[in-house]
Amino acid sequence: MIVQPKVKGFMCTTAHPEGCRAAVRQQIDYIKSMPKAEGPKKVLVIGSSMGYGLASRIAVTYTCDADTIGIIFDKPGKEKRTGSAGWYNTAAFEEFASADGYYAKTINGDAYSQEIKDQTIEMIRRDWGKADMVIYSIAAPRRKAPDGVTYRSVLKTVGEPYHNQTVNLMTNQIEDAVIEPANEQEIHDTIKVMGGEDWKLWIQALQEADVLADGAKTVAYSYIGPELTYPIYYNGSIGQAKQHLYRTAEEIRTEFSGVEAYVSVNKAVVTQSSAAIPIVPLYISILFRIMQEKGLHEDCIEQMYRLIHDRLCVQNVPVDEQGLIRVDDYEMNPEVQQEIADVWEKITNDNLTELADLDAFWNGFYEIFGFHIDGVDYDADVNIQVPIASVQV
Repeated sequence: MIVQPKVKGFMCTTAHPEGCRAAVRQQIDYIKSMPKAEGPKKVLVIGSSMGYGLASRIAVTYTCDADTIGIIFDKPGKEKRTGSAGWYNTAAFEEFASADGYYAKTINGDAYSQEIKDQTIEMIRRDWGKADMVIYSIAAPRRKAPDGVTYRSVLKTVGEPYHNQTVNLMTNQIEDAVIEPANEQEIHDTIKVMGGEDWKLWIQALQEADVLADGAKTVAYSYIGPELTYPIYYNGSIGQAKQHLYRTAEEIRTEFSGVEAYVSVNKAVVTQSSAAIPIVPLYISILFRIMQEKGLHEDCIEQMYRLIHDRLCVQNVPVDEQGLIRVDDYEMNPEVQQEIADVWEKITNDNLTELADLDAFWNGFYEIFGFHIDGVDYDADVNIQVPIASVQV
């Protein structure tokens, strides 16, 4: 099958298996080129098929020579429909990691469910005995909780509507945007999905099953961003959930003896959802141009290498006054943020392509799904029914 990107609105409904494979290979090659670190050897990555989760799995494998179990929720290819990008990423990772002598197995299913927690515990007990690191990297729009209720998250403000400018990626025109405030139920539901409840349930289940090593570390991911986006993130419905996540880290440290819990604040990256969020595409397009000009730009893999090598594999994990690991430090560099603020005030449709890098945003979007990857022949027939070695379909 010849696979081309099919974009509807801000959704890409196809993924390219060879493109995803090449992108995973590039990330592995990057980590192989970097210095190693003494660190964890048995790592569970919950949400390991894309973005920061995938990069975490690659980074910890090739930086620390760690074996990994990954939890994904992805679909394989069928006769006339491609699989998800996460499926192809995972198939490629397992292939490369196994060829390099690493244990790499994957469980495909709803990480929020007790069934997947039980399967994971059994795999750890059977194959490893204990895990010494747990990386929690789930960013799902909905969650079925243990009470049987399915909660859905929203990305809205809290209190008042937020008005600002954004770029319409379909027309490349700057427009006015407004984000409406969430009601109390929406805030509650967003916390249930994006807060720390499920992270804590995982740690509780793993410790009660005695499959966590003494001194095990666990880390979950967050984003803060600049004051410009505070109404959307830091002070918005997602921000309320992240505050819950921060409190959960403290609860894990207090309630589970021998477990170190951290939240890592990472930089802004292109995701499928970020393309649809007002204000964010314009901010990211400006950010990328400025960080590239200053030699500070990072994708997920560079971020996760620094997190693993420079933060989690040192004697005393460096944190800020809130106890957070900050690998968004390049984005939040005062010179970078001042330049973004200056551009924000003067950007118009007339100078948009000069002051923002929309091409970088769109390239980042397509790369998520295995497109626009150097060296891949997108006119060639490819096999879209790629197996993951450790996963039965």
